[in-house]
Amino acid sequence: MKRISFFLFLIGCSHIAAAQVKIHSKKSIVKVMNKVADWQIDSIKNKGWRHATDDWTNAVLYTGLIAYADETSTKKVYSFLKKHVGDKLRYQFTTDSNRYHADYYCVGQLYASLYAKYKEPQMIAGLKELADTLLQRPHTESLLWVNKVGRREWAWCDALYMAPPALGMLAKATKNAAYLELCDTLWWKTTDYLYDKDEHLFYRDSRFFERREVNGQKVFWSRGNGWVIAGLARLMTIMPETYSSRAKYEQLFKDLAKRISTLQQEDGTWRTSLLDPASYPSKETSGTAFFCYAIAWGMNNGLLDKNTYLPVVNRAWSELVNCVHADGMLGFVQPIGNKAKAGIKATDTEVYGVGGFLLAGAELLKLK
Repeated sequence: MKRISFFLFLIGCSHIAAAQVKIHSKKSIVKVMNKVADWQIDSIKNKGWRHATDDWTNAVLYTGLIAYADETSTKKVYSFLKKHVGDKLRYQFTTDSNRYHADYYCVGQLYASLYAKYKEPQMIAGLKELADTLLQRPHTESLLWVNKVGRREWAWCDALYMAPPALGMLAKATKNAAYLELCDTLWWKTTDYLYDKDEHLFYRDSRFFERREVNGQKVFWSRGNGWVIAGLARLMTIMPETYSSRAKYEQLFKDLAKRISTLQQEDGTWRTSLLDPASYPSKETSGTAFFCYAIAWGMNNGLLDKNTYLPVVNRAWSELVNCVHADGMLGFVQPIGNKAKAGIKATDTEVYGVGGFLLAGAELLKLK
């Protein structure tokens, strides 16, 4: 409680703190982004893919690599992703029982990004075919975590990063508002089910509604909430300012950012369990990276007050950089999972953590 109280005090005094906190230099940000991106790409080229190229893990990496390339004008990233991912996959999606599982169309965000650059129709043909089928599906099923519901509905909070931006990007590319309307319907179905309006945080899925941490608090996973707030930022980047429910998204974003900021630990990171950090003392970089990215995005887009939130972002970025090894490997990334985990190590790395790191760095480069 002392840590949280201390940070709440810092937030309350942010008008003083912000004046004392300088934005990280663009040169230093680009330097470490180059280092991390190069390590990850070299690792793939030299050691092979750790996961399937169309897997959600890599799809999240691609979102970060695209943001990095766009913000730093790094040409080799697009050529790498086009040649070794998009062209190799022929811009298609799985045809097995996971076809409508949000994790398996996260790669659609890459396809839409490549289409935006190269304007080759086949790059979004598969995404359009998939989305057209989604439009015809009923989406009336309960989100209770049973009977492999994730194959049919956005029944877990991670899905709000994986799927909505892909549909939003397709709507923008095709100028077909139906895809964004579908996204809107499904977003609020999931939010109404998993969002705790008292805590202003998302449960991972229905299995966690009644669970409690050792300290008696509700169970809210750091990376899970990182998926949500980062997904919000990515979706609103595409969504028209005049969209009918835009104000609802903005309010949800502000409420999440405010709550999440109070849970930052003294070292600048967030623990894997947001409300019981003492039981999970290890720092963790994937959730931290997504929070850093989203809060920076909120400042850049006029939704969050810079005086209040700049210290949060700077402290997060400083510690993220501290978790980068000398060779460029990002450490302290929680392995694949669906809940808080203790004992995260400096040698733990994953592609989605790198994706989040690069998203955060790209957004910090826009800060003024």
